[in-house]
Amino acid sequence: MPRGLFITLEGLDGSGKTTQIKRLAVWLKSRGFDPVITRQPGGTSTGDRIRAILLDSRSSGVAPMTEMALMFADRAQAIAEAIQPALDAGRIVVCDRFTDSTEAYQGGGRQLGSEIVLELHRVICGNLQPDITILLLPSLNASLARARRRNTREEAQTGKDENRFELEQDGFHRRVWEKYHEIAEREPQRVVLIEGDGTIDQIHQKIVQAISEKMLILKQA
Repeated sequence: MPRGLFITLEGLDGSGKTTQIKRLAVWLKSRGFDPVITRQPGGTSTGDRIRAILLDSRSSGVAPMTEMALMFADRAQAIAEAIQPALDAGRIVVCDRFTDSTEAYQGGGRQLGSEIVLELHRVICGNLQPDITILLLPSLNASLARARRRNTREEAQTGKDENRFELEQDGFHRRVWEKYHEIAEREPQRVVLIEGDGTIDQIHQKIVQAISEKMLILKQA
């Protein structure tokens, strides 16, 4: 059985990933697929506990290396428990964030550099690569404003605090944004960069077009 299709969505918090993943799942199901939808950090019971540590604003004393190690611990568990079994079964996996996020946030934002992130991915994750990555990069200020409003609203409604990264200074988020651009320039065959503040429908159409083209290429290979 051929390996399934591994799709990742990347971008700053507030870039619209969650909305677009929901739209993509509906589109895939309408075409007869049964996609596995997951996220990082999280997506497994172990990963959800790691997520609670990483995103809670009370985890203010977590060192950058510890943060990165926890991200990879979560990822290794997700690959073993959810992603690889689904791919081996020939299914489509759609993942909200993957190692590009670690390279952007810890490598760029925390200034740990790309080299250590990519080496840890090779060792810990078996160098598993997405078939296609959709990178959403609307304007930096708009993304941050949306993310902060969303997290404030969710905390008021559910009591769940996932504000830790949004509390970082603008310089941190600028470094993340720049590192994402660097990744897109380095890997244009894998990463589809969608910039600007288009409508939800416009962005959805760009995403499904890119994925349709990737599916056709893989089918012909």
